Amino acid sequence: MGIMKQADVFLHDKLAGRLTEDESGFTFEYDEDYLQSDASEAVSLTLPISGKPYKSMVLFPFFDGLIPEGWLLNIAERNWKIDSRDRMSLLLACCKDCIGAVSIVPTSTEKGNE
Repeated sequence: MGIMKQADVFLHDKLAGRLTEDESGFTFEYDEDYLQSDASEAVSLTLPISGKPYKSMVLFPFFDGLIPEGWLLNIAERNWKIDSRDRMSLLLACCKDCIGAVSIVPTSTEKGNE
């Protein structure tokens, strides 16, 4: 089984959904409780509210757009030793405190890896 990376996606500090990367690509799925909420809104125009998971071979452009560019990306690559092609790792490292309404927090499912 391949390595899986997972992140919780928050919108206005509410858990909106989960982004997963595995050997088959990327999946974004809205959280069940979030879908039931009257206040739920899409995290992006390109990912409208849906009960069905979104799948993509590449990181969804909305999430990719949250990753810093230029000198800030260079710092992230140097400090965390992350390859610039590893978009999911960059997203997890850099986007916990994004500017704007969305934040990406690594899902803490791995126990004892630290």
